[in-house]
Amino acid sequence: MIHTHESQQQQLQAFEKACRESGLKVTHQRLMIFRELVLTPDHPTAEQLHQRIRKSIPTISLDTIYRTLATFEEHGLVNRVDTQQSQAHFEAVGTGHHHVICTRCGKILDFKWNTLDSSSLPDMLTKWGRVDTANITAYGICNNCLKQ
Repeated sequence: MIHTHESQQQQLQAFEKACRESGLKVTHQRLMIFRELVLTPDHPTAEQLHQRIRKSIPTISLDTIYRTLATFEEHGLVNRVDTQQSQAHFEAVGTGHHHVICTRCGKILDFKWNTLDSSSLPDMLTKWGRVDTANITAYGICNNCLKQ
């Protein structure tokens, strides 16, 4: 999703509040990891986050990134975007949206689907139990890859 400076600031403030409410300390490392997810729209992997954050915090370990992302995910602060590749990608929790993933280059794009989002779930799912989240991941080939 395209985030304005104002919405990015709101996400960072909501993050700090959610951490305090969950009893999580707002450490410099946690703030840097979350900030990177808010400021970049590319849904980075843990390894990509590690490379980016090492520029500001050279001593941060990949293990710290993985543990922090797991903690964030456990507390509902980040979403894991699973792809057909083995590495998960991450994004800061924001407004509801769906993803389309290029099967050639791996680029992930957020999109809204208002018609789907305003529809009721099929009866089978409501009879199954409680559905907490529902989103679509579409796969295809982006225009850049089609041109090559």
